[in-house]
Amino acid sequence: MLTPANPVKPNSVNPNAVNPNQYTIEPIGLIRTPFVDKFGIPRQPSLAPHAIGTLKLVAPFNHADCVRGLDGFSHLWLSFIFHETLGRWSSTVRPPRLGGNEKVGVFASRSPFRPNSLGLSLVRLLDIDTQNGVTLRFSGVDLVDQTPIVDIKPYIPFIECQNDAQGGFVSGAPPTLNVAFSPSAQNQLAQLPAADSSALHALICEVLAQDPRPAYASDPYRSYGIKLYHYEIQWRCDGQTALVLSMEPR
Repeated sequence: MLTPANPVKPNSVNPNAVNPNQYTIEPIGLIRTPFVDKFGIPRQPSLAPHAIGTLKLVAPFNHADCVRGLDGFSHLWLSFIFHETLGRWSSTVRPPRLGGNEKVGVFASRSPFRPNSLGLSLVRLLDIDTQNGVTLRFSGVDLVDQTPIVDIKPYIPFIECQNDAQGGFVSGAPPTLNVAFSPSAQNQLAQLPAADSSALHALICEVLAQDPRPAYASDPYRSYGIKLYHYEIQWRCDGQTALVLSMEPR
Protein backbone atom coordinates (compact mmCIF):
# COMPACT_ATOMS: atom_id res chain seq x y z
CA MET A 1 0.00 0.00 0.00
CA LEU A 2 1.31 3.47 -0.87
CA THR A 3 1.97 5.74 2.08
CA PRO A 4 2.94 9.42 2.25
CA ALA A 5 6.67 10.04 2.19
CA ASN A 6 6.37 12.70 4.88
CA PRO A 7 3.29 12.07 7.05
CA VAL A 8 1.53 15.20 8.23
CA LYS A 9 1.99 15.95 11.93
CA PRO A 10 -1.02 17.59 13.57
CA ASN A 11 -0.60 21.20 14.60
CA SER A 12 -1.97 22.69 17.78
CA VAL A 13 -4.25 25.72 17.82
CA ASN A 14 -3.05 28.57 20.01
CA PRO A 15 -6.04 29.71 22.12
CA ASN A 16 -4.22 32.97 22.83
CA ALA A 17 -3.79 33.93 19.18
CA VAL A 18 -3.56 37.70 18.71
CA ASN A 19 -6.00 37.72 15.79
CA PRO A 20 -9.11 35.61 16.49
CA ASN A 21 -10.05 35.78 12.79
CA GLN A 22 -7.06 33.66 11.75
CA TYR A 23 -7.41 29.90 11.87
CA THR A 24 -5.19 26.87 11.70
CA ILE A 25 -6.38 24.07 9.40
CA GLU A 26 -5.01 20.70 10.38
CA PRO A 27 -4.60 18.09 7.62
CA ILE A 28 -6.07 14.71 8.49
CA GLY A 29 -3.80 12.92 6.01
CA LEU A 30 -2.21 12.94 2.57
CA ILE A 31 -4.03 11.19 -0.25
CA ARG A 32 -2.06 8.92 -2.59
CA THR A 33 -3.23 9.01 -6.20
CA PRO A 34 -1.95 7.93 -9.67
CA PHE A 35 -1.27 11.57 -10.63
CA VAL A 36 2.38 12.43 -10.06
CA ASP A 37 1.96 15.97 -11.36
CA LYS A 38 -0.89 18.27 -12.37
CA PHE A 39 -0.80 17.68 -16.12
CA GLY A 40 -3.32 15.01 -17.02
CA ILE A 41 -5.46 15.19 -13.90
CA PRO A 42 -9.16 15.18 -14.87
CA ARG A 43 -10.56 18.67 -14.45
CA GLN A 44 -13.44 17.38 -12.33
CA PRO A 45 -13.92 14.32 -10.08
CA SER A 46 -15.58 11.10 -11.30
CA LEU A 47 -14.47 11.57 -14.92
CA ALA A 48 -11.86 8.82 -14.46
CA PRO A 49 -13.47 6.08 -12.32
CA HIS A 50 -10.25 4.00 -12.40
CA ALA A 51 -8.31 6.81 -10.70
CA ILE A 52 -8.01 5.30 -7.22
CA GLY A 53 -7.06 7.35 -4.17
CA THR A 54 -5.89 5.99 -0.81
CA LEU A 55 -6.06 8.11 2.33
CA LYS A 56 -4.43 6.97 5.58
CA LEU A 57 -5.59 9.19 8.41
CA VAL A 58 -3.00 10.54 10.82
CA ALA A 59 -3.27 10.79 14.61
CA PRO A 60 -5.43 11.78 16.37
CA PHE A 61 -7.92 11.30 13.51
CA ASN A 62 -6.97 7.68 12.82
CA HIS A 63 -9.35 6.11 15.34
CA ALA A 64 -12.16 3.89 14.08
CA ASP A 65 -14.67 6.06 15.95
CA CYS A 66 -13.94 8.91 13.53
CA VAL A 67 -15.38 6.95 10.60
CA ARG A 68 -18.17 5.12 12.44
CA GLY A 69 -21.23 5.09 10.14
CA LEU A 70 -19.30 6.36 7.12
CA ASP A 71 -19.64 3.02 5.33
CA GLY A 72 -23.36 3.73 4.86
CA PHE A 73 -22.56 6.45 2.32
CA SER A 74 -21.54 5.73 -1.28
CA HIS A 75 -20.00 9.14 -1.99
CA LEU A 76 -18.00 11.61 0.07
CA TRP A 77 -16.88 15.21 -0.15
CA LEU A 78 -13.14 15.68 0.33
CA SER A 79 -11.98 19.14 1.44
CA PHE A 80 -8.36 19.63 0.48
CA ILE A 81 -5.54 22.14 0.07
CA PHE A 82 -4.24 23.20 -3.34
CA HIS A 83 -0.76 22.88 -1.86
CA GLU A 84 1.12 23.38 -5.13
CA THR A 85 -0.43 26.85 -5.61
CA LEU A 86 -0.52 27.83 -1.93
CA GLY A 87 -0.50 31.58 -1.44
CA ARG A 88 -1.06 32.34 -5.14
CA TRP A 89 -4.42 33.64 -6.23
CA SER A 90 -5.99 35.86 -8.85
CA SER A 91 -9.28 37.79 -8.93
CA THR A 92 -10.00 36.45 -12.43
CA VAL A 93 -9.09 33.19 -14.19
CA ARG A 94 -9.45 31.63 -17.64
CA PRO A 95 -11.44 28.37 -17.34
CA PRO A 96 -10.55 25.56 -19.80
CA ARG A 97 -14.26 25.17 -20.56
CA LEU A 98 -14.19 28.63 -22.13
CA GLY A 99 -11.20 27.73 -24.26
CA GLY A 100 -8.77 29.54 -21.99
CA ASN A 101 -9.68 32.81 -23.73
CA GLU A 102 -12.41 34.31 -21.55
CA LYS A 103 -12.02 35.49 -17.97
CA VAL A 104 -14.42 34.89 -15.10
CA GLY A 105 -14.16 35.77 -11.42
CA VAL A 106 -12.24 33.32 -9.28
CA PHE A 107 -15.38 32.60 -7.25
CA ALA A 108 -17.21 31.64 -10.47
CA SER A 109 -14.61 28.96 -11.12
CA ARG A 110 -12.94 25.94 -9.56
CA SER A 111 -9.48 27.27 -10.25
CA PRO A 112 -6.73 26.25 -7.81
CA PHE A 113 -5.58 29.89 -7.63
CA ARG A 114 -7.87 30.81 -4.73
CA PRO A 115 -7.49 33.19 -1.77
CA ASN A 116 -7.38 30.34 0.77
CA SER A 117 -6.24 27.49 -1.52
CA LEU A 118 -9.20 25.30 -0.48
CA GLY A 119 -10.68 22.69 -2.82
CA LEU A 120 -13.68 20.36 -2.77
CA SER A 121 -13.95 17.02 -4.55
CA LEU A 122 -16.76 14.45 -4.74
CA VAL A 123 -15.51 10.84 -4.78
CA ARG A 124 -16.95 7.35 -4.47
CA LEU A 125 -16.06 5.46 -1.29
CA LEU A 126 -14.73 1.98 -2.09
CA ASP A 127 -13.79 0.65 1.34
CA ILE A 128 -12.67 1.50 4.86
CA ASP A 129 -9.91 -0.41 6.63
CA THR A 130 -9.69 0.05 10.42
CA GLN A 131 -7.32 -2.84 11.15
CA ASN A 132 -4.29 -0.59 11.59
CA GLY A 133 -5.48 2.95 12.08
CA VAL A 134 -7.89 4.14 9.38
CA THR A 135 -7.34 3.85 5.63
CA LEU A 136 -9.97 4.84 3.08
CA ARG A 137 -10.03 4.11 -0.65
CA PHE A 138 -11.88 6.18 -3.21
CA SER A 139 -12.49 6.06 -6.95
CA GLY A 140 -12.81 8.92 -9.40
CA VAL A 141 -10.22 11.12 -7.70
CA ASP A 142 -8.96 14.29 -9.37
CA LEU A 143 -6.15 15.21 -6.97
CA VAL A 144 -2.40 15.28 -7.39
CA ASP A 145 -0.47 12.71 -5.35
CA GLN A 146 0.08 13.65 -1.69
CA THR A 147 -2.56 16.38 -1.62
CA PRO A 148 -3.36 17.34 2.00
CA ILE A 149 -6.92 16.40 2.95
CA VAL A 150 -8.44 18.58 5.67
CA ASP A 151 -11.96 17.19 6.02
CA ILE A 152 -14.38 14.47 4.92
CA LYS A 153 -18.14 14.89 4.72
CA PRO A 154 -20.81 12.47 3.48
CA TYR A 155 -22.68 13.30 0.29
CA ILE A 156 -26.41 13.47 1.03
CA PRO A 157 -28.39 13.04 -2.23
CA PHE A 158 -31.77 14.46 -1.23
CA ILE A 159 -30.35 17.88 -0.42
CA GLU A 160 -27.24 18.06 -2.61
CA CYS A 161 -28.67 16.76 -5.89
CA GLN A 162 -30.72 19.69 -7.23
CA ASN A 163 -32.51 18.79 -10.46
CA ASP A 164 -33.26 22.42 -11.31
CA ALA A 165 -29.71 23.67 -10.70
CA GLN A 166 -28.05 25.84 -13.35
CA GLY A 167 -24.45 25.24 -14.37
CA GLY A 168 -23.52 28.68 -15.69
CA PHE A 169 -20.91 28.40 -18.44
CA VAL A 170 -20.47 24.67 -17.65
CA SER A 171 -23.24 23.10 -19.74
CA GLY A 172 -22.97 19.35 -19.40
CA ALA A 173 -20.01 17.04 -19.74
CA PRO A 174 -17.22 18.10 -22.13
CA PRO A 175 -16.74 16.25 -25.44
CA THR A 176 -14.32 13.34 -25.25
CA LEU A 177 -11.59 11.97 -27.49
CA ASN A 178 -11.25 8.49 -28.87
CA VAL A 179 -8.22 6.70 -27.44
CA ALA A 180 -6.03 4.24 -29.38
CA PHE A 181 -2.79 2.41 -28.58
CA SER A 182 0.14 1.99 -30.93
CA PRO A 183 1.49 -1.57 -31.42
CA SER A 184 4.45 -0.64 -29.24
CA ALA A 185 2.22 0.59 -26.39
CA GLN A 186 0.02 -2.49 -26.71
CA ASN A 187 3.08 -4.70 -26.40
CA GLN A 188 4.26 -2.80 -23.32
CA LEU A 189 0.86 -3.21 -21.68
CA ALA A 190 0.91 -6.92 -22.45
CA GLN A 191 4.12 -7.33 -20.45
CA LEU A 192 2.33 -6.33 -17.23
CA PRO A 193 0.36 -8.70 -14.99
CA ALA A 194 -3.19 -9.02 -16.32
CA ALA A 195 -4.86 -7.10 -13.48
CA ASP A 196 -2.35 -4.23 -13.65
CA SER A 197 -2.54 -4.08 -17.43
CA SER A 198 -6.35 -3.90 -17.41
CA ALA A 199 -6.49 -1.21 -14.71
CA LEU A 200 -3.76 0.92 -16.31
CA HIS A 201 -5.35 0.60 -19.77
CA ALA A 202 -8.70 1.79 -18.38
CA LEU A 203 -7.11 4.69 -16.50
CA ILE A 204 -5.11 5.86 -19.53
CA CYS A 205 -8.27 5.78 -21.66
CA GLU A 206 -10.29 7.73 -19.10
CA VAL A 207 -7.59 10.37 -18.62
CA LEU A 208 -6.77 10.94 -22.29
CA ALA A 209 -10.43 10.92 -23.35
CA GLN A 210 -10.80 14.17 -21.38
CA ASP A 211 -8.18 15.85 -23.64
CA PRO A 212 -5.79 17.28 -21.04
CA ARG A 213 -3.92 19.32 -23.66
CA PRO A 214 -3.75 23.11 -23.16
CA ALA A 215 -6.60 24.98 -24.83
CA TYR A 216 -4.21 26.49 -27.40
CA ALA A 217 -2.79 23.12 -28.51
CA SER A 218 -3.41 22.25 -32.17
CA ASP A 219 -0.28 20.54 -33.53
CA PRO A 220 -1.25 16.89 -34.29
CA TYR A 221 2.42 15.84 -34.38
CA ARG A 222 3.37 17.21 -30.98
CA SER A 223 3.79 14.52 -28.34
CA TYR A 224 2.87 14.92 -24.68
CA GLY A 225 3.89 13.09 -21.56
CA ILE A 226 1.66 12.16 -18.64
CA LYS A 227 2.92 10.46 -15.48
CA LEU A 228 0.57 7.85 -14.03
CA TYR A 229 1.79 5.80 -11.10
CA HIS A 230 5.29 4.64 -12.08
CA TYR A 231 4.84 5.14 -15.83
CA GLU A 232 5.53 7.92 -18.31
CA ILE A 233 2.81 7.83 -20.98
CA GLN A 234 3.76 9.41 -24.32
CA TRP A 235 0.88 10.34 -26.63
CA ARG A 236 -0.28 12.71 -29.31
CA CYS A 237 -3.64 13.88 -30.59
CA ASP A 238 -5.07 14.84 -33.98
CA GLY A 239 -8.09 16.57 -32.42
CA GLN A 240 -10.32 13.49 -32.47
CA THR A 241 -8.14 10.61 -31.30
CA ALA A 242 -5.49 10.43 -28.60
CA LEU A 243 -2.86 7.91 -29.70
CA VAL A 244 -0.74 6.33 -26.98
CA LEU A 245 2.78 6.01 -28.37
CA SER A 246 4.58 4.36 -25.47
CA MET A 247 4.49 3.78 -21.73
CA GLU A 248 7.83 3.49 -20.02
CA PRO A 249 8.56 2.82 -16.32
CA ARG A 250 9.88 5.95 -14.61
